[in-house]
Amino acid sequence: MAGRGARGPGGSAGGAIRGVAILGAARAAIALWALGGGAVLVGIVLLTAYSAAGNLLFARPLPGDFEIAEVGVAVAAFAFLPYCQLTRANVSADIFTAGAGRRTRAALSLVASLVALAFALVLLWRMSEGLADYRQYVEVTPIIGFPIWIAFVPILISLVLLAIAALLTAGEDLAGLARHR
Repeated sequence: MAGRGARGPGGSAGGAIRGVAILGAARAAIALWALGGGAVLVGIVLLTAYSAAGNLLFARPLPGDFEIAEVGVAVAAFAFLPYCQLTRANVSADIFTAGAGRRTRAALSLVASLVALAFALVLLWRMSEGLADYRQYVEVTPIIGFPIWIAFVPILISLVLLAIAALLTAGEDLAGLARHR
């Protein structure tokens, strides 16, 4: 008797399709997050240009422009990390592995993905503690009074996405190891 939860001949295909859809959604979210980081950088460039022009033409720069730039660059840099992991665009020393076999390179790639995952999880833990501290003690920037804890929110999202990207690349690496037996 085939009930609602029973698996027929095509039952596992539905799960595979959902899995592919989830992976595609994760990849799209990571790419969009990186584009958001780029938009933040463009905003910082425009803000800096506005402040410089205000200083040059009217001797009135935008107060706290460097504070905004510091926060924005930090947020943007973290926003790029998941995309770099997903596209394997991180810095690597290929000169040492150029002569290695495919299985060795796949194993080293898996180690790199696991290190990225550990890095993301440790930073996620420590940065969430930092967010709690900055929020509790209400630390703000000196000129414009921007609450520093707010910058931690997109950074923590970036670290969650980095962990997801590292899991995705680790899965690809495991599949690569299985192919190169």
